[in-house]
Amino acid sequence: MSVLPFDQRDGFIWMNGNLVAWKDATLHVLSHGLHYASCVFEGERAYGGRIFKSTEHSERFLTSAQLLDFEIPFSAAELDRAKQLVVDKNNLQNCYVRPVAWRGSEMMAVAAQNSTIHVAIAVWDWPSMFDVEQKMKGIRLDIADYRRPDPLTAPCRAKAAGLYMICTISKHRAERRGYADAMMLDWQGRVAECTGANIFFTVNGVIHTPIADCFLDGITRRTVIGLAKKRGIEVIERRIMPGELTGFEECFICGTGAEVTPVSEAGPYKFTPSAISRAMIDDYTAEVRPKQQAA
Repeated sequence: MSVLPFDQRDGFIWMNGNLVAWKDATLHVLSHGLHYASCVFEGERAYGGRIFKSTEHSERFLTSAQLLDFEIPFSAAELDRAKQLVVDKNNLQNCYVRPVAWRGSEMMAVAAQNSTIHVAIAVWDWPSMFDVEQKMKGIRLDIADYRRPDPLTAPCRAKAAGLYMICTISKHRAERRGYADAMMLDWQGRVAECTGANIFFTVNGVIHTPIADCFLDGITRRTVIGLAKKRGIEVIERRIMPGELTGFEECFICGTGAEVTPVSEAGPYKFTPSAISRAMIDDYTAEVRPKQQAA
């Protein structure tokens, strides 16, 4: 199926404090963010025209920039208003929201302390990936070759563009082999996450998930943990070795794009999506939808 390239779409993008026509939201080829990965971003969703946990995303956006040693010239409140303005101006209800900030073109070297910090916000239509029954069939995960880095070697708590290089490579390899995504290990060979989503496992009614110390502690991840605990389901955050996966019953991933998606296999390990996966899908759907739509 043909997909319209993102640079050829219509609508409005918020850029450095102003709404501009989609085609006019451009940057120079010698922007530092392009060459040296001094770029951070967020992935958010709007449901029924309202952005889910917008302020949490804005605050993480600001923190990510600080971890890359630059300051975004807007407050969380200003970013919240700008994001909502873009959703409203583009007349979208269920959509993806992408704030991005990067160093500009004033300096072209590793050091770029005096570069202008640019900020843009774009939105596009993106409904849920699958219906519930389709989701409950589970997706297949490959095992990635690349591993999440030691926290002493990269700003792992930032949602930074450069950290996704190995994710893109791993996702491409997985898709070429017929998988939907890839599960990544950390630098010590322990289960970490997928290329753009956090991962959970269940056994005996308990949820287990890796400690988020070398990868992003996702806002969706924290939401799902809270929803599980609200149901009375115990959630254990711990180190998980790949060999343990043979003892788990269910597996699911979560993220802004994936929402909550069950997994049927991860490499040689098999799972059967069942009651806990279904409960998390239902609870997350109820949580993100405007209350009048969730009824």
